[in-house]
Amino acid sequence: MIEAGQISLPRLYVILDAGCFAEPKFMLAAAEELVGGGVTLLQYRNKSGNARVMLEEARELKGLVGSQVRLIMNDRADLCLAADFDGVHVGQDDLSAEAARRIIGSGTDEHRRWLGVSTHNPEQLAMADKTSADYLAIGPVFATSSKANPDPVVGLGGVRRARQLTQKPLVAIGGITRGNAREVIEAGADTVAVISDLIREPRKSAEEFLAILG
Repeated sequence: MIEAGQISLPRLYVILDAGCFAEPKFMLAAAEELVGGGVTLLQYRNKSGNARVMLEEARELKGLVGSQVRLIMNDRADLCLAADFDGVHVGQDDLSAEAARRIIGSGTDEHRRWLGVSTHNPEQLAMADKTSADYLAIGPVFATSSKANPDPVVGLGGVRRARQLTQKPLVAIGGITRGNAREVIEAGADTVAVISDLIREPRKSAEEFLAILG
């Protein structure tokens, strides 16, 4: 599904949510385990709003995984640059895709920082498809507990519809587990984004996801 010139996403897109861990050290330990399990794409998400804390944690994460993993900053294009991350992911209520692109720059293919955009329905996805986003996310595919006020579930049908509307790499997110990940890929997603089902035994869980996704 990925055209020539487009980025190539691994099947597993890990979202490391600081809110899922009692302390930053546990989050960093999980990151190390995930990388050991074969993870190569990881998004750092922290909804606390404390930019100083976010930057500190992001830099620690960068120092821990180095160049082994492509790191994406959730929401904050400015912190993406400050922490020397490899891209930024914005939602519908965040900075616009084009504003984020202006901050992180276009760059060359080799050094280009990735830009991802979350969408929750066909209209949003069609609009995001017209931007300079490198990949689009659709969800929640299934019911999820990772957000306080989640958008309506789109189901596998929503993934199929999204696949019809874009040629950009498509990331499915929301309630994805080892039990349903394969059918999400079969519905047309290039990649699955996972939060909760990787928290317990991160390395083992990542290895199992990667085996399932092929």
